[in-house]
Amino acid sequence: MTSPFDIEEIYPDDGERSPRMPRRQAGSSPQGVAVTLLADYTLRARATLPSAAIVALLAESGVTTAGARAAISRLARRGVLEGSRQGRRSSYRLSLAAAANISAGGNWILASTTAAEPWDGCWTTVAFSLPQDRGTQRRALRGQLRWLGYAPLYDGLWISPYELNPPARAQLAQLTGGAVTVFRGRQIVLDADGQRAPIDAWDIEAIGGHYEAFLRRWAPLVPQVRSGQVGGAAAVRARTEVMDTFRRFPVLDPQLPREILPAGWLRQPARELFAAVYDGLAEPAERHVRTVVGKFTDSPPPGIQAHTTADMLAGVRVDAGRPQPAQRGPALASTADCVPGGERRGDGGPG
Repeated sequence: MTSPFDIEEIYPDDGERSPRMPRRQAGSSPQGVAVTLLADYTLRARATLPSAAIVALLAESGVTTAGARAAISRLARRGVLEGSRQGRRSSYRLSLAAAANISAGGNWILASTTAAEPWDGCWTTVAFSLPQDRGTQRRALRGQLRWLGYAPLYDGLWISPYELNPPARAQLAQLTGGAVTVFRGRQIVLDADGQRAPIDAWDIEAIGGHYEAFLRRWAPLVPQVRSGQVGGAAAVRARTEVMDTFRRFPVLDPQLPREILPAGWLRQPARELFAAVYDGLAEPAERHVRTVVGKFTDSPPPGIQAHTTADMLAGVRVDAGRPQPAQRGPALASTADCVPGGERRGDGGPG
């Protein structure tokens, strides 16, 4: 099974108008760290920061000056950042499309790690067949399916416990060019040895291990956070790292139904620990970012404000007539029941 910490398609492209978000790499890439930093402290108002301040903040996370400047330049070319210049001083902020993309992703991260609604017992399967010479299209499709909460049960057969919502249907149609078939229904249990259950598409033991590792890594820091012992650059680094790690869990565990998970599943404890660190360090981290930015400006620009889990759930407003946030993650199934064969009773709309 693909590890969430190595998935390259963590920011899949959604079309020609979407910013080309940085690809996930093994470890933290300078572009990924830059996007996380800007989102954590400027997303609400899309505040503009001097490039020198961004470089200085990235240096505190171990990014070299050359690496930081290259990351900023590449993000600007991708449409993730917008640049401006005043005299010899250059500044950057998140583009409107990137802010919408990040806001939607943040909402999905928290929504996907809340307690799941009761499951109706149905599975959605996506079957596709693409020739070998369409490898790029096949990789894009797999990345989008994983981002939507699907996992491969067999080669060319991906599965999810949730309904495909309309935006997801449109995305899949665009990526496959018609070489795809989607079903929804219940599993028929056979009296045979070696039958593979749908939940086997996910390596439940490995997922549980990643949750355990997350708890071991971050739980010891909570008392220090609550007592105010973590501040300055350490607070910014911790928030960046905990976000960079936690945001990958919904790809690995896309709100799988409680009914088919082991007792004591650690999704909720991990979410609570993430909130304790990320929100608990928001104030000292924001003060430090303001201090660093203030070294390169006459006064820190307005709009520097630490993002919180409440902000992630609320999202950011997008100006009328501008690009809207893309739908992210699996839409929860409606309360309508399905019957064997994939037929639906009731509305069948996504919840």
